[in-house]
Amino acid sequence: MSIQPAASESGEPAALRRAVEAIGATAGSAIDRTVQFVETVGGTVRLTGSALAWTVRGLFLPSVKLGRASLVEQMVRVGVRSIAIVMLVEAFIGSILALQLAPTLESYGQIQMIANVVAIAIVRELGPLITAIVLSGFAGASIAAEIGAMVESEEIKALRAHAINPIRFLIVPRFLATTMMIVGLAVIADVIGVLGGFLTSWLALGITPETYFESTRAALVIRDFITGLTKAGVFGGLIAMIACHAGMTVKGGAVGVGNATTSTVVKSIVAIIGMDAVFTAIFYAFGW
Repeated sequence: MSIQPAASESGEPAALRRAVEAIGATAGSAIDRTVQFVETVGGTVRLTGSALAWTVRGLFLPSVKLGRASLVEQMVRVGVRSIAIVMLVEAFIGSILALQLAPTLESYGQIQMIANVVAIAIVRELGPLITAIVLSGFAGASIAAEIGAMVESEEIKALRAHAINPIRFLIVPRFLATTMMIVGLAVIADVIGVLGGFLTSWLALGITPETYFESTRAALVIRDFITGLTKAGVFGGLIAMIACHAGMTVKGGAVGVGNATTSTVVKSIVAIIGMDAVFTAIFYAFGW
């Protein structure tokens, strides 16, 4: 009779202790993740500021050279080699939009409005957004892996030993190339997305080319292109700087390079979608 209460009393403190330890571990993990997030954001912002400062110096000071050959190389690598995949994805997006919209618009007798919705959705939103997401995996991961490998092989230290600033030599060309080329890719994405919607509407839904392109022309205004291309440029800068920061902070050898590559893609997509929400709210507030 006296043994059972003792066992119960000893069991309750053990269960309470485990619960407290679990809560402490969860809180500690949350704090660690918050600190890492703040450090990542702060480091990326500092790196962006340094890259912008070197860019301005390179534009106005003849003694500061940004490396045109490296810039062109990165533009080909980031932009030209991404054209095919961006075109393919955007063609599918335009086709999917047309097919998804058709039943609803047809029920209201407005099937020809597919062209209007596809054009506005592609130019203002899906063109720059999908292009940025594709580039985050195609270019962002590549940049992070390349710079991370340089850090691990001590090439960055070698540059500093030769009085070469790695931000000017490595970061700025990648930042400028990604920012500029994503704007051009967004233009291509807009055209291909609209054409994808057109082909589907023409071949599957019976909308004539004249009706489709006239509706597209009437739906789009210049601010649609401005908002979309502005988003694209900012998205490109985000991808480049997140990738460069991840590469510059690599630790742990090949495993660290792999982790930096993975985290670059995840962080880039989250940052792109978050910034897209900010832009959308701003444009909505200003009636754009």
